[in-house]
Amino acid sequence: FTEGVCEIWLTSEDTGAYGRDIGTDLPTLLWKLVEVIPEGAMLRLGMTNPPYILEHLEEMAKILSHPRVYAFLHIPVQSASDSVLMDMKREYCVADFKQVVDFLKEKVPGITIATDIICGFPGETDEDFQETMKLVELYRFPSLFINQFYPRPGTPAAKMPQVPAAVKKQRTKDLSQLFHSYNPYDHKVGERQRVLVTEESFDSNYYVAHNPFYEQVLVPKDPLLMGKMVEVNIYEAGKHFMKGQPVSDARVHTASISRPLAKGEVSGLTEDFRRSAQNGTNWKAQPSAEIPVKTRLSSWMALQLPWQQGGGGLKILSVSLALLAALVMFYYGGMKTEL
Repeated sequence: FTEGVCEIWLTSEDTGAYGRDIGTDLPTLLWKLVEVIPEGAMLRLGMTNPPYILEHLEEMAKILSHPRVYAFLHIPVQSASDSVLMDMKREYCVADFKQVVDFLKEKVPGITIATDIICGFPGETDEDFQETMKLVELYRFPSLFINQFYPRPGTPAAKMPQVPAAVKKQRTKDLSQLFHSYNPYDHKVGERQRVLVTEESFDSNYYVAHNPFYEQVLVPKDPLLMGKMVEVNIYEAGKHFMKGQPVSDARVHTASISRPLAKGEVSGLTEDFRRSAQNGTNWKAQPSAEIPVKTRLSSWMALQLPWQQGGGGLKILSVSLALLAALVMFYYGGMKTEL
């Protein structure tokens, strides 16, 4: 945040499992984090599987309701068939997934739940797949990652009887059609939302912002908006986004507590290092004793590699590489002759 960051993504292979090996848990970590997140900056949580989040539902609901935490959670279900989940060796059942989703939707109104589904896992029957279709129809996930199963060589699933390729393809198509049959944001047209602007759209025509539920909102490409939290009026909605027009009388809030790093600036440098660099000196730490030793920046420059100091050094480097290449060719050519 001292470098101008206004959005943090906290992620791992299974965020909900944090702390189980060191005597703590995810809510404890998150409450510590929100203490230091400045007003207007936001934290987004990554993926968590149902078993670990089940242990902390009450606390997680409170944290996901915090004004500096996006009301968003990625919870993979993979299949709505318990028999398929058992074959996948997932450590939960469909009821566990529904308990997590239902609880969070009740306690955190408007929360965005993203999930993953695999179509055509070995042993998946038509009945199994229809259960998955019913689950998607029930929750109408705004964010759904659909994957067609492919056997990875050497895995237990690769040795199981496979679902025919044509069936897998058709199931993937059917689920995709169901997903695209509903528009999760149509009812939000006309709303006034608070959004944090963080990036540029793929087509470079808009800036991308997110509202408190981590729903994507496209806003005008005004450089003054980047990194800011603004209020917008939603005037259009698509399948994966909304479009918002900044409200003229609303306050534009600078989320970060300092100027963001310019393009090319190095992240993670201490303020002491930055100041010393500006004063023409470089700070180094002794390996044996953590006492900073000040050296002239010009001395540090003298230690740079030849290609970092100008055209002459680059020529020396080029000649050296050419000689090295010739020696290597001569060496291996000699070996080939002897063989």
